[in-house]
This record gives sequence, C-alpha cells and structure tokens, in this order.
Amino acid sequence: MADLFDKQAKEYSMTRPSYPDQLFEFITSKTPNHDLVWDVGTGSGQAAGRLSEIYKNVVATDTSSQQLAFAIKNQNIRYQQTSTNMSKSELERDVAKHETVDLVTVAQALHWFDLTTFYQHVNWVLRKPHGVLAVWCYTTPEVDDEVDAVFQLLYKESGPYWDTARKLVDDKYEGIHFPFQPVEGMESTGPFKFVTKMMADLDMFFTYIRSWSAYQTARSRNVELLREELVDEFKRAWGGNGSVQKEVRYPIYLLMGRVGNGVPL
Repeated sequence: MADLFDKQAKEYSMTRPSYPDQLFEFITSKTPNHDLVWDVGTGSGQAAGRLSEIYKNVVATDTSSQQLAFAIKNQNIRYQQTSTNMSKSELERDVAKHETVDLVTVAQALHWFDLTTFYQHVNWVLRKPHGVLAVWCYTTPEVDDEVDAVFQLLYKESGPYWDTARKLVDDKYEGIHFPFQPVEGMESTGPFKFVTKMMADLDMFFTYIRSWSAYQTARSRNVELLREELVDEFKRAWGGNGSVQKEVRYPIYLLMGRVGNGVPL
C-alpha cells in the first residue's frame, strides 16, 4: 500500500482531519511520564505535532518518504523512515531503546500493520508497567442528511477498491486484535468515541475523497469514482454553491491499553 500513499501524500496532508484536544487530554492523562512518544505510521504528522506540545520528544515513523516530506515540523519531533518489516536491531537503532517509551500512538493506520510483529515491538519499547499504547481510527465523514446520502452512494461504489483491512475501520476497531490490559483506573480498552470537526468547501471535500487509497486503486483501473453525475449530485446536495463551507464531522474510535509487567503477548 505504500506506493498508493506516496501518490496521495499531498492531498492527504491537506485534507485529513486533525484530532481534538479531548482525545489527547484523555490519552496523555494515562501516562505518568511525558518523556518520549513513538508515533507509528505518522503520515504527515497530524498526531505527532500535537503530541510534541505535551511530551519532551516524539519519534515519528512511516514507511513512506513522500508522506514524511509533508510532515508537520517541530524541533522535538524526529521523523524517521522505516522498513515495512522492521527488525529488532532497526527498532533499537531508529526508534528507541528497550523500555524507554511512555506512549506509542497509531492514528488511522493500525489496520495496515502486521499486528504480531508490531505488538512485539510495542512490548519491547514501552516502559513497564505504565507505558501505554493508544490507537485510533476515524470513520466516514458526516455533513448533513443531503450530503451524507450522496456520500454513502459513493462509498458503496468504492467498496471493491478498498483493501480488506478497511473493514476494521468500518467496524470502528471493535474486531481488531488488541491483547492489552486496561490502563489503570479504566474498566476496558475501548473503543472510546470522540469526534473531530473541520470546515470544508466542496472542492476540499472532493480532495479528501481523492486522497483515499480506494480512489487511487480505482484510478489505476481506469475507474473514476467521482464521475460527473455524482459530482452534480454532490453540488445539489451542497446547496448549489460549492464554495460555501460546511462543518464536516469525523467520528473517532480509540483503543488504549498497557502491557503491564511484560506478560508476553
């Protein structure tokens, strides 16, 4: 999938939603130390930028050099391109040493990972027993009844072009394997629901759609998901004036847990 993300890197950085303060306040309140974060699959750094305001240091990794080229810059963020299947020696060299990380985060990317290998890496880098893994996804955007109805037609048509991992997002991460203990004071590992909002005109909404991996896959098969008739439907639903900005809401679903005292996963 990395080549698809390379193709859409600029659109991704321009149109993907940021995450609400409430999400970061909830997560960071669960880590006693605020020294080091590993943000995995950072993309253009939406989460890394916010985390760098709270933690002393952030290591933000991605397999896509194009995504990292558009990443948010901050002096305490170190961006690092990594291999798809990172070895233990690469992990220690490029990310962090054993049990030195307070928080590992994954924003809208866990469903692409080899979970067995990734969870082993998480177990190795997190401090014991209070290091936290926080992963979240956002599902399809919500605008209003008229726009949402057209969007659902498009989303249904896009179905064959999504990777099978997309179903984990559609299921709000409820079915994803997450073998961690609830953090202290919590009864479960989630998912916990949040909402992020942004203002967008219709062109920006279309650019968001074009940033989908499914859109890129469809184009590679000579299929245009935003065909003319559907674009016209969106324009009518938007109110006839695409330059008008509307509030776009993205439901977010968070899983959060800890390794505890190093029990093997």
